[in-house]
Amino acid sequence: MHFRSLRKSAGDVSLSDSIDMDAEGNSLSLMDIISEDADMLESITHEDICMRLRGYVDSVLSRREADIIKLRYGLDGRPPRTQRETADICGISRSYVSRRCYCKQLF
Repeated sequence: MHFRSLRKSAGDVSLSDSIDMDAEGNSLSLMDIISEDADMLESITHEDICMRLRGYVDSVLSRREADIIKLRYGLDGRPPRTQRETADICGISRSYVSRRCYCKQLF
């Protein structure tokens, strides 16, 4: 029984197991190698919020208003644009972009 038990757990790997040494002689674990940035949860949360916001924008606003908001706040997967850039792309005045974006910040 004891040997069977050892054989079953022979393939188990722990994240804290030492797998190598770095240049200074410090032990490197599997967790050190595969760990992700500390702000991963924040990044995932931000992406989720943006995805839901895009859904709200598409379902509540007219197509034109949605395009303006997406351009202005970067909800199209690109960096946010200035009011002037958004106005130039949409062929409208900067003040119209300002009014559309200001009114829509309330939802």
